[in-house]
Amino acid sequence: MRIIDIINDSPNPVFSFEILPPLKGNSIYKVFDIVEKLKRFDPKFVNITSHHSEYIYKPLPDGTHRRVSIVKRPGTVAIAAAIQNRYGLIPVPHIICKGFTKEETEYALLDLNFLGINNLLVLRGDEKGQDSTMGQPNISHEHATDLQKQINLFNEGIGLEDMRIQGIETPFSYGMACYPEKHEEAPNMESDIYYMKKKMENGADYFVTQMFFDNEKYFSFVERCRAAGINVPIIPGLKPISKMSHLTMLPKVFRIDIPEELASRIRECKTDTEVKQVGIEWGIRQSRELLEKGALGLHYYTMSVSDSVSKIVENVY
Repeated sequence: MRIIDIINDSPNPVFSFEILPPLKGNSIYKVFDIVEKLKRFDPKFVNITSHHSEYIYKPLPDGTHRRVSIVKRPGTVAIAAAIQNRYGLIPVPHIICKGFTKEETEYALLDLNFLGINNLLVLRGDEKGQDSTMGQPNISHEHATDLQKQINLFNEGIGLEDMRIQGIETPFSYGMACYPEKHEEAPNMESDIYYMKKKMENGADYFVTQMFFDNEKYFSFVERCRAAGINVPIIPGLKPISKMSHLTMLPKVFRIDIPEELASRIRECKTDTEVKQVGIEWGIRQSRELLEKGALGLHYYTMSVSDSVSKIVENVY
């Protein structure tokens, strides 16, 4: 079933969440623990992030270093299949440009098609760290709109080098990301919304936002999108603050603002335990207001905060 149909047909706002594959060498049961914790709230879908290969420098016995390419969190496709088979939940694996060749993308699409997984979140991927396809624009996609074209052609049964692909009974349906506080590389919000509309016109069924903590920025963003002709669902993406370090780390890494009301409450905390409670309270308040004002669903980023997400959802849904 397509995510867009679930969103549009649900009598109530949908609940969904996002998980990371475990670090290379760690057990998948860490992922299952999160799903077990949140499945009682009837999630309509579960996103699984994708992580590109990157270069690291491995020390050698002679004191020198060798550059090697490594994926620190592999297993996106396999985890999507495991969640589908183990829990009967709809998985939404991320497909990204950065660090993946066009051939690797095609292999992932083939594997997902064979597994009967037909919902995706299509992203460019972040620029953090040096990925193994940097400087090779001919073998990887630079922009999410280019990745869209490959997926759209795949849906038509056309692979790379015009190879015919048979047996695509259910084409991929996909959502994409958007940024209520503007993508860090966009020159202005108007430009960001312009390309967001292009993504919709090219096939994006819905959008999920970057995390934000000020609902007014989301409401203003949606209003501007509607005025620009973007008429698909825009699902709020939320992540509760749980550590004192988040006060400076989140704005730095994700280029977002933290409202002064929230920031001042965090500064008054003496421990991360106190910060976590503030984050839960803010998340409940933020979630309730979004639903009261018409959000079609809420999507939670669970990375290191699944306990907080559980407490928020318990008080909201």
